[in-house]
Amino acid sequence: MTSDSSFPLLEAIQSPADLRRLERGQLPKLAAELRAFLIASIARTGGHFSSNLGTVELAIALHYVFNTPEDCLIWDVGHQSYAHKILTGRREGMARLRMKDGLSGFPRRDESPYDVFGVGHSSTSISAALGMVLAAKEKGEAKKAVAIIGDGAMSAGMAFEALNNAGVADADMLVILNDNEMSISPPVGALNTILTRMMSGRTVNAARKAGRHMLGVVPPLLELARRAEEHVKGMIAPGALFEEFGFHYYGPIDGHDFNALLPTLANLRALKGPQFLHILTRKGKGYAQAEANPILYHGVGKFSEESGVDEHAAPKKITYTQVFGDWICDMAAADARLVGITPAMREGSGLTRFAETFPARYYDVGIAEQHAVTFAAGLACGGLKPVVAIYSTFLQRAYDQLIHDVALQNLPVVFAIDRGGLVGADGATHHGSLDLSFLSCVPNLTLMTPMDEAECRKMLSTAFSLDGPAAVRYPRGGGMGVLPGDDLQTLPVGRGVVLREGREVALLAFGSMVRPALAAGEPLDATVVNMRFVKPLDAGLIERLAGSHRLLVSLEENALIGGAGSEIARLLAERGLAVPLRALGLPDRFIDHGEQEELLAGLGLDAAGIARAAREYLASLQDPERHLNTGHP
Repeated sequence: MTSDSSFPLLEAIQSPADLRRLERGQLPKLAAELRAFLIASIARTGGHFSSNLGTVELAIALHYVFNTPEDCLIWDVGHQSYAHKILTGRREGMARLRMKDGLSGFPRRDESPYDVFGVGHSSTSISAALGMVLAAKEKGEAKKAVAIIGDGAMSAGMAFEALNNAGVADADMLVILNDNEMSISPPVGALNTILTRMMSGRTVNAARKAGRHMLGVVPPLLELARRAEEHVKGMIAPGALFEEFGFHYYGPIDGHDFNALLPTLANLRALKGPQFLHILTRKGKGYAQAEANPILYHGVGKFSEESGVDEHAAPKKITYTQVFGDWICDMAAADARLVGITPAMREGSGLTRFAETFPARYYDVGIAEQHAVTFAAGLACGGLKPVVAIYSTFLQRAYDQLIHDVALQNLPVVFAIDRGGLVGADGATHHGSLDLSFLSCVPNLTLMTPMDEAECRKMLSTAFSLDGPAAVRYPRGGGMGVLPGDDLQTLPVGRGVVLREGREVALLAFGSMVRPALAAGEPLDATVVNMRFVKPLDAGLIERLAGSHRLLVSLEENALIGGAGSEIARLLAERGLAVPLRALGLPDRFIDHGEQEELLAGLGLDAAGIARAAREYLASLQDPERHLNTGHP
């Protein structure tokens, strides 16, 4: 981003060392500049918006007080780390935020020494901070670690596992609870209710210290007072829960007030042992539309800085998420056993209308994917038909529960898996690149991948009709633009469909790969098959194609290792079918952020890349010395 005289203080900061040279009185002006820069920058590039506007003062205060990067700042999830990136020498890089070869939207260790831990999924910060500070202690280093976690992320079990460990480890670490009464969807659960009703703890803490001093000379009275204090704290004091974990609790304080933040952080940095600071912030602060609607402004595309996001703009085409949202409402109207479950992703998963129409059958369990899946298993045991709406990348967190609690018991739970494949700007932490691999090996599970919107609806109905676990895996955004209709038609399980008859080459495409396969099929004069089912595979169709074609090419937007292509290869080997197979998919590395189409083309998974790979392999069959290995380079 080019120089702009409207940001004189901000432009002078290339590192936190520059920040620490400022006078304390200059920090409010810096915060105003930084917030204005963020609004202008994200309006041009898109990105996580409201959460970043809410942590401007906190990011400045942390880098001002702590000796970063020697002291470690770990931002949970990373939705709120843009100010941190700008203050650590990456202001110019914000012009290419979340673009190919540009800055990541999340902290990454290979991007900056100030990003001490890579994040993207929630509730990892306390565990990581504890590990870092204990490693420093083991090495005799004087280092502090600060975990900044939101109230939404604090609802996850992993955060409490870390608190449980940290409280007895006597680690010199600070946990900052950034309480803005929001995760991505509105907050849910008992913990959020507790946080919402917390009162300021300063009066309680002051009274407690004074009482201890006065009563300390009379041991029996001190013990009586201690017991009474614990009972009172359990009723009114905000820190009782965290102090029970062994932390010293402070707050809540205003997270936008430097007069509160700076001295508090300075005092806490000097203390030994586990400390817990509770701050109150406002999502979207400084941008009226985002303050009024932080959910809409959680993650935004490019927008007009003056007029804001046009929430009423008609979508370019129907998305798979919308298809699911319409289907679940229609199926719920047809079958009273259906219940919908989301781990804090109501809007992202398309459950808003369902939640409004069937509130008694809608469950948002918070950021708790493991619980969501086992909860669904319990509902299924009770005779209901649960539908778990979840992103592919977040289903990874509940893999054991899917296997042990659902599949092992062969329970009828439907997994509606959104964001399968490459998701674009959110990058490696959010790509759904592994799900076909880790799901296809699970016994009892039926696994489907739709080629278009209409087929997605049919597959969801098919999954719901089964008596065991089933998953429908669909990509981010739209497909081929095929209107899904409003019926609840099902598909024959384990049957693929030939979409085009050709010669020599058969393209066996799964889900999102059907569209480029059709485009590649014309110049190749290839047979194109919509495989539909990853499990069970259409073995009869594959065997027939193997007997009538010189080359089979499997296509999937998933890791090659353990994916659909691997299953086809296993089937061919088991049946003694010697036809060559060229498997195309995602390589054995993590894929960075960028536009979806751009990334797929770079991996050879567009029509041109598919046609090129097929021709090269055919040529290698004619010339054995040029024989190519199966799999994508």
